[in-house]
Amino acid sequence: MISRYEHDPIVPYEESVKSKKEQVAGMFNGISAKYDFLNRFLSVGMDVRWRKKALTELKSLDSGQLLDVATGTADVALMAARLYPQLHIHGVDISEGMLSVGHQKIARLHLESRVQLSVADSEALPFSTDSFDAVTVAFGVRNFQNLEKGLSEIYRVLKPEGKLVVLEFSKPTNPIVKIPYQVYMKYLTPFFGGLFSKDKKAYAYLDASIRKFPEGKQFCNVLDKVGFRLSRQKKLSFGVCSVYFGVK
Repeated sequence: MISRYEHDPIVPYEESVKSKKEQVAGMFNGISAKYDFLNRFLSVGMDVRWRKKALTELKSLDSGQLLDVATGTADVALMAARLYPQLHIHGVDISEGMLSVGHQKIARLHLESRVQLSVADSEALPFSTDSFDAVTVAFGVRNFQNLEKGLSEIYRVLKPEGKLVVLEFSKPTNPIVKIPYQVYMKYLTPFFGGLFSKDKKAYAYLDASIRKFPEGKQFCNVLDKVGFRLSRQKKLSFGVCSVYFGVK
C-alpha cells in the first residue's frame, strides 16, 4: 500500500484546480530563465558544492548508465559528465522550459553524445526495469506528487546493486543556524525569488514543501519501505541540505 506524506499535497498555487504535477511543471516553465541564476544567488553558490558532494558517491562506478531524475536545467547531469567521463547520462524532467535551458547548456559544452534529456514523469519512467547503474535526484523529490510512487519507479529502473543518490533541502536543528534559516526561507527567499523571477509563490512553495518534507530518518525509512537497503543520510552545511543514499 502506497502511503501519503504531508508534503505530497503542498502545491505552488493553492487557488489552482490543477494537480500538483501540472502546477510544478507550469511553475518551472515560468521560472526556467532565471532558475540557474537564482540557485547561485539564493544559496550564495553553495548549491554547486552540494551537488559535487552528492556526486562523490558515484566515484566507484567504472562505467555505465546514469539517470538524473528531475534534472531541471541539467546541472547535475553536466557536473556528472565532467567528473565521470566514463558515464553516459540521461536526464528527465516534466518541465519543457527547464529542459530547453539544459539543452542549450549541453550544446555549449559539446556534450550531446554523452548527455541526453527528455520529458518524462518521475512516477512513470519510460525505461525498462534494471536499466541504470545509478540514479540521482537533486532538489526534486519534494516535487513528486506521490513520493513513494516516484521512489518505487526509481527502484524499478535501477539495476541490482545500483545506487540512488538524493540531494534535498533539510531543516537545521542547531538554534544558532535554525532561526536565521527560518527567517531567510520564509521571508527573504520569496522576496528575492519573486523580484527576479516574477513568481513569488514559486519560492514560497519552496519553503512550504521543505517544512513538510519527511527528512532524515523518516526519509530513510521511506527508502527502506520501497526496497532500498543501506539507506543513510549525510548532512551538509549545518543541516541546511542533506544527501541520502540507497542501494537496490
